[in-house]
Amino acid sequence: MEFIKTADNNIFLAPMAGICDLPFRVVCKKYGAGMVYSEMVSSKAMYYKDKKTKDLLISTDEEKPLAVQIFGSDPDIMAQTAFVALSTGASVLDINMGCPAPKVANNGDGSALMKNPDLIYKIVKAVKKEVDVPVTCKIRSGFEEVNAPLIAKVIEEAGADAIAVHPRTRQMYYSGKADWDIIKGIKEKANIPIIGNGDIFSPEDAKRMFDYTKCDAVMIARGAQGNPFIFEQTNEYLKTGSYRQIPLEEKEETLFYHLDLLIKYKGEHIGIREFRKHAAWYIKGLKDSALMRGKINTISNCYELKKELENYFENIEK
Repeated sequence: MEFIKTADNNIFLAPMAGICDLPFRVVCKKYGAGMVYSEMVSSKAMYYKDKKTKDLLISTDEEKPLAVQIFGSDPDIMAQTAFVALSTGASVLDINMGCPAPKVANNGDGSALMKNPDLIYKIVKAVKKEVDVPVTCKIRSGFEEVNAPLIAKVIEEAGADAIAVHPRTRQMYYSGKADWDIIKGIKEKANIPIIGNGDIFSPEDAKRMFDYTKCDAVMIARGAQGNPFIFEQTNEYLKTGSYRQIPLEEKEETLFYHLDLLIKYKGEHIGIREFRKHAAWYIKGLKDSALMRGKINTISNCYELKKELENYFENIEK
């Protein structure tokens, strides 16, 4: 259980490409995520010293403990670049074996690795030999057919310290229902920590997953989009059986805090554009949110954006 001890608690932010950048990780950490995971970083891009990839590895003490996720399918390159990924000061190195995106899977990376147990063994073995932090893997149920129990066994035999299981096949992408029975079955036979992932949208969902699968940690993905509060609420619910509702004023403050972080680390031009999707998630379900989303998407000036959002929240509170 050494891996679990590296985290502040066992409710984690899952790695999500295009979402889990530094600002989002900091916000989730502020609300009690036990560990935050980076966006996936290409081992080949690190090998060839790609500038954009270097930017993905920017970190700050505010978000620690951090797990950096890498992807690729060449054991040698992944082993050689592991130390670059850890230059962030990350406490954990995670290997992506679940990304369903065609541009990733068609190159033999991400979820495509689920079709090749022998290659998975070589990758984990090679990476584990090069680093002195826990090495974990995030897998799916399988590519087309379910083979996660076999893959989990291979990963454990190769020396990994923990496995995160998202129980949907690659063919399912994010549709349908996550099959928690797969997590349960893997946990029953594993000798290393198993992290459950899939369909966690509330503190109650997290508790159900713990109770049903007996997993060691829960990883929240889409449930944290526009809702970093879920980490605080889940931790509170697991300890006391209840949790506080987040007042509208606090949601507004957090939204602006998130916006300021994006502008601080990415500049106004990029920061505002990347903030649009987050803003849409923060205000989802609120009065006139669709109308507000349309307005946000036309604003490229920070002052104007903040003014528009302030007016929006002020009108809701009246």
